[in-house]
Amino acid sequence: MLKKLKNKWGIETNFQAIIIFIVFGVTGSVAAKISGPITTYFELDNVHFLLYWPIRLLIVFPVYQLMLVWFGFVFGVTVSILTLQKDKFIFNFFLKMSLMISKKMIKFLSFGILFKD
Repeated sequence: MLKKLKNKWGIETNFQAIIIFIVFGVTGSVAAKISGPITTYFELDNVHFLLYWPIRLLIVFPVYQLMLVWFGFVFGVTVSILTLQKDKFIFNFFLKMSLMISKKMIKFLSFGILFKD
């Protein structure tokens, strides 16, 4: 299993794979932690839980993408675009979702001034 990932990601040593796993783990934890204050800022804590969790997950996706680039840079690993680009379906899905969510968040935060329909 580790050999397949090493071939897929184009890495040679187990240490590089461990660093990538650490980057993914830290990034996910930080994105989940950051999404809490964002939902509190927008006062989404009072929303029904059937709406709260999908909204929170939609907040986590773009935050995760940004944090992945940042922690990849900090740890000296290029994991964001290069790793996911080999899986075209997953790459396109997350890229389109991140762009759509980012555009909607900017439109919401700018009160509709930017990205008018």
